[in-house]
Amino acid sequence: MKMFASTLLLLAALPGAPAFAQAACQPGTYAAPDGDFVVLAKLPSIPAPGLRYLFRDGRRGATSDPDAPLACDAGQVNVKGAAWQPVAFRETPASFDSVGTKMTGMLIEPPGADPTRPLVVMVHGSERSSPIGGIYGYAMAAQRISVFVYDKRGTGGSDGEYTQNFELLAADAAHALEKAREMAAGRFGRAGFFGGSQGGWVAPLAATLTKADYVTVGFGLVASPIEEDREQMVSEVRAVGLGKDAEALVNRLSQATAGLLLSDFDTGYEALDAVRREMADQPWAAKIEGEYSGAIARMPNEELKRIGRARFDNLELIWDYDAVAALRKLDTPLLWVLAGEDREAPIETTRGALLGLAREGKPFDVYLFPRTDHGMFEFTTAADGSRRITRITDGYLKLLGDWIKGSASGKYGRAERLTLR
Repeated sequence: MKMFASTLLLLAALPGAPAFAQAACQPGTYAAPDGDFVVLAKLPSIPAPGLRYLFRDGRRGATSDPDAPLACDAGQVNVKGAAWQPVAFRETPASFDSVGTKMTGMLIEPPGADPTRPLVVMVHGSERSSPIGGIYGYAMAAQRISVFVYDKRGTGGSDGEYTQNFELLAADAAHALEKAREMAAGRFGRAGFFGGSQGGWVAPLAATLTKADYVTVGFGLVASPIEEDREQMVSEVRAVGLGKDAEALVNRLSQATAGLLLSDFDTGYEALDAVRREMADQPWAAKIEGEYSGAIARMPNEELKRIGRARFDNLELIWDYDAVAALRKLDTPLLWVLAGEDREAPIETTRGALLGLAREGKPFDVYLFPRTDHGMFEFTTAADGSRRITRITDGYLKLLGDWIKGSASGKYGRAERLTLR
């Protein structure tokens, strides 16, 4: 998750203005008098001198795009003829120890002194890129929230080996919050976590390891990685209009590949071969992916026995992780935001689990943004069913900011607050 931008309107407002008119854009956060903002940040996928821009309402793109809704000049950004001024955040580098590993981070604090301002630690997803200097931390800080971002172990400036072991990552996040509290002492009120995607497994667990006043999660799962794989395949067959027989077959495939993973690729080959025989007569089966089951099904047993573990099980993932058990330990207020048509993290099991826990009395708020995919992205769909991302859905960033500040109310774009009925 990352990156934002800034700009001016002069030459860019003229028809056919050349791309070099945007060359003055500088990374940073720029605010309008009414509190609206845009973040500009460098992104490897955008050729220099272009920057990624992200508005509070979720519009995103590159400053070098000919139709970019902003223009840059003299250290400010012009949007629809209005000058938006740079925000002077206080940014303090940090280092801390977690489980014998040196970690690096950054505390970002909005201007001014406010001892009631919330503090949030951003818990990453599965990405290997650094969140320091990235777009989402500044999008949160632009809403007058102090933000602590840090490099996941084995990435950026942090030592150690990259891993997807939720328990180890939760320990890192807990130590990050403790460091952030220490650095911001006297300058914040409540403090907690935000986790996106894989961070939805890590952030709630971290909140059981240290004092946290709240947890927020975007497009995460209350399901195991095995269940994620199964639900992805079910989503795939439904997307192309296949029926219950196809769903039952991919469920059996998921069970078979789970057997291999849980045995360290020692046993389970007979069950996998049985499913392969069933799939052989189905022309659609060759296109099934899931998180990993499609690739496993297409790899010969000899290769799976030789390199399957190195190929699929080299990041210490807890395949049968019990996400519900972690949430049952949590009495902290929690906001969970679902992407209604999430293909990477299908929401059926997660939605049911969250609402079930809320009915049991857990202080959980659940929102759903319809017609969005993983990352809270709106999209267009091509004739072949593929999707093209257009923007982050309007209301998502504001919902996160308002809820963390304890002031969530009213409408947030198309968001639906799910009830317990």
